[in-house]
Amino acid sequence: MPDTSDLSSDLKIISQRKKEGIEIPLQRNVQARSASTYLEFVKFIHNALPELDYDEINTSTTFLNTSFGAPVIIDSMTGGTNEALKINARLGILAEKYGFAMGLGSQRAGLLNEKMADTYMVARKNAPNAFLIANIGGAQLAKGLGMDEIQKIIDMIRANALAIHLNPLQELIQPEGEPRYKGVLEKVSDLIKTISIPVVVKEVGAGISSDVAIRLENVGVSAINVAGSGGTSWAAVEKMRAESVMDNIKIHLGELFWDWGIPTAVSIIEVRRALKYIPIIASGGLRNGLDFAKCLALDASMCAMAYPFLRHAAESGEKLFAFADTVLAELKSTMFLIGAPNIQAIKSSKYILTGALATGVEDR
Repeated sequence: MPDTSDLSSDLKIISQRKKEGIEIPLQRNVQARSASTYLEFVKFIHNALPELDYDEINTSTTFLNTSFGAPVIIDSMTGGTNEALKINARLGILAEKYGFAMGLGSQRAGLLNEKMADTYMVARKNAPNAFLIANIGGAQLAKGLGMDEIQKIIDMIRANALAIHLNPLQELIQPEGEPRYKGVLEKVSDLIKTISIPVVVKEVGAGISSDVAIRLENVGVSAINVAGSGGTSWAAVEKMRAESVMDNIKIHLGELFWDWGIPTAVSIIEVRRALKYIPIIASGGLRNGLDFAKCLALDASMCAMAYPFLRHAAESGEKLFAFADTVLAELKSTMFLIGAPNIQAIKSSKYILTGALATGVEDR
């Protein structure tokens, strides 16, 4: 039997970390400083004769054999703390109404305490038909998270897919982090052979390289979420957490690696050139529907946002829905201006790569 005092201590640590993982991005500036997504270097060619009506534009798409109202994923954010209950409740309602996919935050806390499990389960309660993505960490797999526990995580939200997040930078700087990645790929491979739902592997803000993508393809992942740099810096978040415990080494590392990572646009291009068929999820600093369209033009299948949804969900359901309406209007407006009647047509739209993104990359 596990020591109940150890379980209580683990839960307290994880819940506090989850709470700070909400509060710090909302209350302090932990966005990229000098780094960017490089999406500003993707320029669409304006179509003065789009030959379609705005009202005819169709944003629906298919991903992992599932239909969606738009190529939008509410990316993995939170759970495991009381503050997350309201946020995930609102995000679940949004996913259900708009036909978005939704990822949950790392679910370890839900394994330790039934009350904390509710902060994840509320998403399924409010989104009975939505595509929900369960979430575990690569470091936890390497540490020995077992199949029984993984199945509980999946069952907790009746998940349609499982995301394994790779966050070596965050684990490195996190005061209580576990930067142990030896054997992660083998564990991912074993997991894919065992469970019946698709496995998505995702970064959390430092990007996926072509080499890593090929290794993931070789073990059979169903999709890759590149989660590049240019948005929220989890090195910065953990630096600020390290400040509260006066861990000077972690503070220094967080400052040094604040902008570490592969820009989102570069990561999409690299992964797509390495892998012709595996679906790519674009995320990492996406802030509007124009960003979404650019990522789709680079051949991403879906686009994911975390921080913008978190910020609006923390305020009110009304502001969250207004934000979603704005993003969809931005996406549809971009489609209108390039003459793309549907999502597939975006992929054949004309664009040029400029500035830093054009270096070593041929324009289409």
